[in-house]
Amino acid sequence: MRHANKPPGTAGVIGWTALSAIVPGAAHLRAGRRRSGFLLLGAYFLVLATLVVVALTADAGLAGRLLDPAWLRGVIVIACVAGLCWFALLVRSYVVLRPGELSQVGQIVSGVLTGTLAVAVAMPFAVVAQYALVSGATLDAVFDEPAAAAATGAPAKPEDPWAGRTRVNVLILGGDWQPDRVGVRTDSINLASVHVRTGDTVLFSLPRNLENVRFPPGTPMHRAFPNGFRLPTNPDGSREDLLFSVWQYAESHPEIFGGRKGMGPQTLKETIGYTLGLRVDWYALANMWGLARIIDALGGLTLTVPVDVVFGKYNEGLVKAGTRKLRGADAMWFARSRTNSDDYTRMGRQRCVLNALVQQADPATVLLRFNQLARASKGMFRTDIPRAMLEHLVPLALKVRGARLTGVQFVPPLINTGSPDWALIRRTAARALRPPVARTPAATPGATATPGATPTPGVTKTPRRPAAASTPGAPRRLGDGCA
Repeated sequence: MRHANKPPGTAGVIGWTALSAIVPGAAHLRAGRRRSGFLLLGAYFLVLATLVVVALTADAGLAGRLLDPAWLRGVIVIACVAGLCWFALLVRSYVVLRPGELSQVGQIVSGVLTGTLAVAVAMPFAVVAQYALVSGATLDAVFDEPAAAAATGAPAKPEDPWAGRTRVNVLILGGDWQPDRVGVRTDSINLASVHVRTGDTVLFSLPRNLENVRFPPGTPMHRAFPNGFRLPTNPDGSREDLLFSVWQYAESHPEIFGGRKGMGPQTLKETIGYTLGLRVDWYALANMWGLARIIDALGGLTLTVPVDVVFGKYNEGLVKAGTRKLRGADAMWFARSRTNSDDYTRMGRQRCVLNALVQQADPATVLLRFNQLARASKGMFRTDIPRAMLEHLVPLALKVRGARLTGVQFVPPLINTGSPDWALIRRTAARALRPPVARTPAATPGATATPGATPTPGVTKTPRRPAAASTPGAPRRLGDGCA
């Protein structure tokens, strides 16, 4: 039913149209179109109520499902349709207010402002659709489904994605592949063992310079190196038979594997699993130099460099001491320079860079620079995690954020990297995975005790609220020890 209302003036047309952008149906009610006005209002509040219910009842699995290709396509379609509908709603709201009865100047002004507003209200929906499209393309580039299927076998069952396991073990690697370098060397080697029910996580860190690495009996690498990974030293004194070069050696010698190529990831997974006495489910490899592109996409990284850091083949580069914003290349040279420093000093600088990256990559900055970050991450990651497992791994990662973290660093004095005690490494790993007992034991040298937990040499436990004490040489938190 319509009621003849006096048409508003220019300001009124603009105001009622603008109000319709946030309260659909307002302009229709002002124009006397009550039936359509109340219908629009009812539909609007129904959608709002649905969104509130979804937000209040959504579980952690929703975040994982949103990364599914079908869900991403659904988001794109819904965002496009919603944007077009909102655009049409604004235009229709303007028309029902009878702008033709305005003066010529009023028609021009109100028409231009309404058109601008209609585009503005549709733009967020376009951005959501574009972000979903970019996210899908990025995930497609990272998750190689054929390789993942070959590495993991049968797909996970929805009712039990972990196949009866209580822990999931993911090998987290930092590599350095570049167009001008041959192969991949894994300079950063960590294994995260996550309890699938509680999210409690043990992070095992292995040094890149671990010598005489042992391989699982019966594997091609064990047949080639039955007494440990040993190669002649290079003329310049460098070594290519340390833990960090296992991946590259397997890639470069397919004859060891009967001519099969691309055996680097699987070989390193088997090696780390055998070293720790665990099964490694998947790996995730990040290009350390790719982080420089991420940092540049974020607009730089503010760091405090405690002393001048020299870098370059001929020590021609310098990152000066002081607090300032560094571009990506300088931040990575600060993290990775070997000049006048050992591996453990580099590990500390890398921890500082990662801590600063986590602190400064706030959600607002990430959203603002989403497209730049997506482009920067292209070609930066490799993994054999099936994309379908993201539905389960994302909720598990959310559990980890509030769960207990235990860090185990296999570095001196716990082990001698030149002559590792493999049995000690496995015993330490096994003890770290045991559930904590309800007692407070006596302090053990080289360990920090969390109340209610059994200390293990070389193990650092991080409760939800970090304690004041820390293990010398093994900071609990990512930023501990940074300048």
